[in-house]
Amino acid sequence: MATVAEVMNKSVLTVDPTASIGALAVVEAGARVGSHARLFPLAYVGANAEVGEGCVLHPHAVVRDGVRLGRRVIVHAGAIVGDDGFGYAWDGHGHRKIPQVGTVVVEDDVEIGANTTIDRAMLRETLIRRGTKIDNLVQIGHNVEIGEHCIVVAQVGISGSSRLERGVILAGQVGVADHITVGEGAIVEAQSGVYTDVEAGARLFGSPAQPSTQAKRTFVAAQRVPDALRRLKALEHRLHQLEERLGVGGRAPDANDE
Repeated sequence: MATVAEVMNKSVLTVDPTASIGALAVVEAGARVGSHARLFPLAYVGANAEVGEGCVLHPHAVVRDGVRLGRRVIVHAGAIVGDDGFGYAWDGHGHRKIPQVGTVVVEDDVEIGANTTIDRAMLRETLIRRGTKIDNLVQIGHNVEIGEHCIVVAQVGISGSSRLERGVILAGQVGVADHITVGEGAIVEAQSGVYTDVEAGARLFGSPAQPSTQAKRTFVAAQRVPDALRRLKALEHRLHQLEERLGVGGRAPDANDE
């Protein structure tokens, strides 16, 4: 059992004397703020959280209890790191909340855009590896792991327990289903939906996402379908006229025929 002195020591926050804390910013008990870190006004650092050397928390940035930020991490205005993951269980009467007792670990040189949310893990940790850049309005679910030097563009949603390997690029509004692995260096183009694992180096587009060249050919072909149907109906009509001249039976195609 911990002594009273040990408990009191854990509750004492540590702010390096070179750090800058803006007006109305809050640093809770047990938190640590490293050298040359800068907290803008109204930033929040929760109990026992760690903000590393040279980090910048812009106004209304929130780093929740127990979250760990490495060195030179930038958290833009309104972003929240470490809120509860979205976990519920149906008990026959309602959705019961599953406690989210893990944390978030953000490694060195990561940037997190405005109003982005990174959920804490249900167990263990949600992990953002070094050098990754995350745009505004991104949702990262619980227990997600994002590899080194990834790019995650605005309005992307990554569901729980998915994994992005090193150097992945997710363009705007990409959705990734839960428990998916996106291989190293893969690129997923804007507004695509990823429902299965992605091979390393792949370039995908569409929903469901498929190889980009194939998906774009399919898209172009789809634009030609209405004209192709009109031409098909005209050919059916000409065929029927020919059959009548040759005395071959058959019903004339109706204008509403598909």
